[in-house]
Amino acid sequence: MSLSVSQFINQLPKTETHLHLEGALPWHLLEKLNPEKFSSNPFFRKPDFRYDSFEQFEAILIDHALEFFHSPESYYEVAKVIFENHLEQNVKYVETSFHAGMIEYLKVPGDEILKAILAAVPSGLEVRVYLGMSRNLYTEYLGPKLEDAISSWSELAGIDLHGLETLPMESWTAPFWHRAKECGKIVKAHAGEFGSAKNVLHAIKQLGVQRIQHGTKSIECEEVMAVVKDNDVSFDMCPISNYKLRVIENWQDHPLPHFLAENISCTLSTDDPFSFNNSLPEEYQVCYEKLGLGLPELARLAGNGFKHADLDKGSKDLWLSKIQNLLSDFSK
Repeated sequence: MSLSVSQFINQLPKTETHLHLEGALPWHLLEKLNPEKFSSNPFFRKPDFRYDSFEQFEAILIDHALEFFHSPESYYEVAKVIFENHLEQNVKYVETSFHAGMIEYLKVPGDEILKAILAAVPSGLEVRVYLGMSRNLYTEYLGPKLEDAISSWSELAGIDLHGLETLPMESWTAPFWHRAKECGKIVKAHAGEFGSAKNVLHAIKQLGVQRIQHGTKSIECEEVMAVVKDNDVSFDMCPISNYKLRVIENWQDHPLPHFLAENISCTLSTDDPFSFNNSLPEEYQVCYEKLGLGLPELARLAGNGFKHADLDKGSKDLWLSKIQNLLSDFSK
């Protein structure tokens, strides 16, 4: 990659709109916690490693996350490092989620985790926190806590459906998503990653989302592509994650260039940098080097992040203007 493109990526104001906080645990915090156990770079963070399955990825991530996350204070410690790294990468706006299952595991109020994450936000960075939940999470214990979250946690930006797409969609999900919207929360859903394009259709039509995390498999169904465009749905995409998890087998199979050609709004994020050892600038580099996107497309991806951000119009216009000015400078 030429120096000019590297400079462009570094100077580009960016957003991160698809980030699991537990999956962004900085490795050096584990090293600090237990130097003997975590002193070397593990096999799954090596550049050429690819996971055999989502289950393998999830098991490794959970095993390591449970070593560190024991309290709201541990979330604060992790978030502080993550957000400082964002500032170093010229990221201006972040949407991150923490898993609702940790409320039961830690036996602490979820709003304390939320407040701990937000307390770690540095000056110069806007952060919105979402509550992530899997398809089978509405249990006798967690159900009332999830209802309280959407109705009473004023600082919670929204909710996100994630986890195994092979799990059946339970009857609580759609009504809960609609109640969250009525409470003023932004709703997202992971769909079309390992599951079929029909999962994207369900998320749009039944859950009422306009923010799909991944959406990669949408390209396999013309009906879904049409619904995505008709409903102005955006995809928060993570190409390195898709490659490492074998959602795509080869880089040329990634649908992002086709989505952009179809005028589908896409953004770039890292997903789980603990698991993939990736950074946001590297996601942009991959788009340039592996997917054949040029500077205008990279600027468009960055701009889409601000267009969908939970920011006032003045802030959005400011960053969009800076992106266009940067593109003009590099195009001369």
